[in-house]
Amino acid sequence: MNFRNEKRKGFSLIELLIVVTIILIIAAIAIPNLMRSKIQANETAAVGALKALTESALLYSNTYNGFPHNLSDLGPTTGGTAPTSTSADLIDAVLSAGIKSGYRFTYAAGAADPAGNVLSYTITASPVQVGSTGQRSFFTDQSGTIRATSNGNADVTSPPIG
Repeated sequence: MNFRNEKRKGFSLIELLIVVTIILIIAAIAIPNLMRSKIQANETAAVGALKALTESALLYSNTYNGFPHNLSDLGPTTGGTAPTSTSADLIDAVLSAGIKSGYRFTYAAGAADPAGNVLSYTITASPVQVGSTGQRSFFTDQSGTIRATSNGNADVTSPPIG
């Protein structure tokens, strides 16, 4: 076989550059949409977690005659022991640690009665990294109403979500 006379086939540099440019244009269009979808998923997960925390706090209150003193009080038991007021086994270990799905959950117990039973609480859910893990922050309290804002931390004056 004589290879000297055969013409080699392949892509020219210009053709390769055109293909790379097209791929970059497609990526530039797709990546922002993926980021928006991730942020929306994280925000939806944060609202779901706040609903779970509200239900868990209510169940805790019915069982122990007051709301929890800390977020970790709602968390799982250790070593297969029975639930107690300091480990009620109502939420998973990740959520009871305070960070889940790109959001940081901050629990604050309110005033307590003379017996030490907590009468109110607030929970704030803030993005771990604003613009990357979420845009809005959320707030709830013993009323169960979830409120949101995209300016700073949500609080009792923020508008309720629909």
